[in-house]
Amino acid sequence: MTTSTDTGMTWPRYDQPDDLAAIEATPLADRGLPGTSYELLRRAAEQWPERTALTVLPDAASWRTPEDRTYAELLADVHQAANALHRLGIRRHDTVALLSTNCDELLTALLAAQLAGIVTPVNPALARDHVAELIRRSGARVVVTASPELDAEAFATSAALAEEGLVDHVLVLRPTAAGVTEADLPKAGNATVTYLADAAADCPRERFLGEPPAVADLASFFHTGGTTGAPKLAAHTHANEIADAWTIAANSLLDENSVVFAALPLFHVNALVVTLLAPLFRGQRVVWAGPLGYRDIALYGEFWRIVEHYRIATMSGVPTVYAVLATVPVGEADISSMRGAVVGASALPEGVRTSFETATGITLLEGYGLTEATCASVRSFLDVRRPGSVGQRMPYQHIRIVDAATGAELPAGQTGAILISGPTVFPGYVEGRDENGYQISGQGKIVDGWLDTGDLGHLDEDGFLYLTGRAKDLIIRGGHNIDPQVIEDALLSHPAVTDAQAVGQPDQRAGEVPVAYVTVGNDMVSEADLLAWASEHVGEKAAAPKAVRILDALPITAVGKPYKLPLRADATRRVLAKALIDVDGVEEIRADADSGTVTVTVTLRTRAVEAEVAGRLGDFAVPCRIVTLEGA
Repeated sequence: MTTSTDTGMTWPRYDQPDDLAAIEATPLADRGLPGTSYELLRRAAEQWPERTALTVLPDAASWRTPEDRTYAELLADVHQAANALHRLGIRRHDTVALLSTNCDELLTALLAAQLAGIVTPVNPALARDHVAELIRRSGARVVVTASPELDAEAFATSAALAEEGLVDHVLVLRPTAAGVTEADLPKAGNATVTYLADAAADCPRERFLGEPPAVADLASFFHTGGTTGAPKLAAHTHANEIADAWTIAANSLLDENSVVFAALPLFHVNALVVTLLAPLFRGQRVVWAGPLGYRDIALYGEFWRIVEHYRIATMSGVPTVYAVLATVPVGEADISSMRGAVVGASALPEGVRTSFETATGITLLEGYGLTEATCASVRSFLDVRRPGSVGQRMPYQHIRIVDAATGAELPAGQTGAILISGPTVFPGYVEGRDENGYQISGQGKIVDGWLDTGDLGHLDEDGFLYLTGRAKDLIIRGGHNIDPQVIEDALLSHPAVTDAQAVGQPDQRAGEVPVAYVTVGNDMVSEADLLAWASEHVGEKAAAPKAVRILDALPITAVGKPYKLPLRADATRRVLAKALIDVDGVEEIRADADSGTVTVTVTLRTRAVEAEVAGRLGDFAVPCRIVTLEGA
């Protein structure tokens, strides 16, 4: 069964797992897809010129007075901004960095940067030196940034980049619905600093004056997240983005009248692919939250009224978003337009699913993907429940489960490394740029077209995927592999535990032993209580944690995913400090995760104990460096 829209594009039925085979009976190359994000936008503007494309809220409190733009207006704005970038020297293989919280003009800037060159969206909350490293690696000489009143820290970082000579032009975005302001912008080194709207004011709106992109051209560089170590830059082609966006748009639950809610930051691939590009395929309206997105506490109090007012059909968020929404009364708001809500980025606790669905009547649809496969690779279905599964592979992408040691493919039901192939697999990471162009490497993650996701899981007999953890997070105790999720699930079953992460702690005999870190919602529970609970509820004796530590918050990456490296560093520091507790002369023991691995530095006050310290550290399989204070 297929349906057609006024684009002339035929949409297959895609709301059941059995639809997959019928969809793939038609090769992707025969579906007549646009080749690039620009072709996609231009076609949408030609088909639905007067239809509202974007509704952008200035902030949560101002949801009744948004900025609206039609598809024709969006295309004209993108032409104008792309021509401004072209005039600044941006060509097909040049990059434009974006460093801003979400706003109306940022949507234009992103699409314009992909038209004129390559876009590199960067999280403005990253450490300034990490932002600088990403800018260097991308080769961007133009940065589009928030104005001081929109995001003072983002503007300050962009100004610092200019002061250091890393960028030549700083183009500034005004807050949504701010209107024209005459405020003078601060100077920043020798760089030009001006509002993007002013730089583009006299540029043509009817067409792009430069060379438009081709299907195989690079479209974007997205960083993969990180909190301490500098993130990697993953390269995406236009073909990658179009293929993924089409499979998302093909969802039969939605049609051209469906309204999408967007609140994830635009440095996240989900925001680009799911809530910007995919709606262009069907002429859907997207309602964008204010600059803080889901971080705006006021948004939750207004959320169900927003759903009712705009007749929101779907949304995309992380589990914590739905955990909060489950506590917000729907009241008398009519939210019957919401067909389903998509959740991803991290594991969905069953308690969050149950509380949200019970409170709202809205089904949560899990998905799975990663930046290295553009965005989405697996989806679930409204009427097909597979408890514990994140869903079925999406059309034209393929999944294999292999033995991590031998590479042999494993049968259904057996856990191994998850590999993905297909048109969404990225070409590699950006390592730099020279006179021959960008240096892009798969860094060993892609072999014969198959991407090693770094995740562990298994497929059932029907091809549904079940995630069990990260390969690098495996705890290896005396040669025995321990899946940390076993420990985490046991602790999450305790009524006071709100989050849990298990990691390996160095051990003299076993190499590693498991320990766990948790957050709790009840300060009456103790670490000893939770350790006893884990010992009783972890089914495998070897997997029972040796310690459970309560923290105020568990570390996450810049895009909201669990980040265990700092916990491994903490566990390492603790065990080495205990091993050296009686050595007089130890000044400091520091375990850092900046390099992407845990490195230990032991500082001594005197060289007299150096041999003894080295001997004790040698009992642990941990890279250590010993330094002595100057003058000792």
